[in-house]
Amino acid sequence: MTTADDRPTAARPNADNLRDAADRLHDAERTRILIRQLSLQYPEMTIEDAYEVQRTLVDRKLAEGRRLIGRKIGLTSRAMQQAVSITEPDYGALFDDMLFEDGSDVPVDRFIRPRVEVELAFVLGESLRGPGCTLFDVLRATEFVTPALEILDARVQMSDPDTGHLRTIVDTIADNAADAGLVLGGRAVRPLDVDLRWASALLYRNGSIEESGVAAAVLNNPANGVAWLANKLAPHGVELEAGQIILAGSFTRPVHAHDGDTFQADYGPLGTITCRFLGEKGKGSTEIGESHAGT
Repeated sequence: MTTADDRPTAARPNADNLRDAADRLHDAERTRILIRQLSLQYPEMTIEDAYEVQRTLVDRKLAEGRRLIGRKIGLTSRAMQQAVSITEPDYGALFDDMLFEDGSDVPVDRFIRPRVEVELAFVLGESLRGPGCTLFDVLRATEFVTPALEILDARVQMSDPDTGHLRTIVDTIADNAADAGLVLGGRAVRPLDVDLRWASALLYRNGSIEESGVAAAVLNNPANGVAWLANKLAPHGVELEAGQIILAGSFTRPVHAHDGDTFQADYGPLGTITCRFLGEKGKGSTEIGESHAGT
């Protein structure tokens, strides 16, 4: 089910249009009703326009009492960048109510169409600020790195039902880079104690391997993504703060999560993460190890 104005209102959105887009995205997250693609409503919408929508959305959530706990980086693989015709990653905000404990039940009814990705999370011991932030600055500032699962969700239609037009990068960026949740777990390590490029994982859904990957797929080293983000935020006067969690980017494709699905990410020497997606109809069982068939 969708709601939105089906008619393009302008080629390029103005300030009022951008605030309205943020309002509609906020409502879509609350009601779990998708909105029509902003890229169709505003065919000349720019990436900077999309980030302005995201900043407005973030400010609104902070005003409501949600707490910013970090940032996520997306579209870090070359293949994904080519698929959406960009040459760099994107980023979004992480809030306190997005964080789930390892081994917990994740309420599937909170999302529209959740997907799961495998990542590394950098927890900062010192702040990072661009411009000129490097991989080595990231390694010095990071207190520890730990396995993570990112939960993605879209509040914008993936495909327009009338035209077949696919969601573009401006839709994703405006929608907080499709960010919806994260699970941290496994073994926390200091960034110089392991070769982060060779950190790898197997992603299981209901006992079957769905995806596998190596962290070097993230810009050759996931720490490069954190440095990119610090430099990208610098023109806005924003730094990555000590204590924040930075999801450095996925090294697997996203896997859809359905009610009852159990996910396990096995990072080998870095341990495992487990969670189960559970809706109201599936609350009869509480054993996370039980198998649940996907739909």
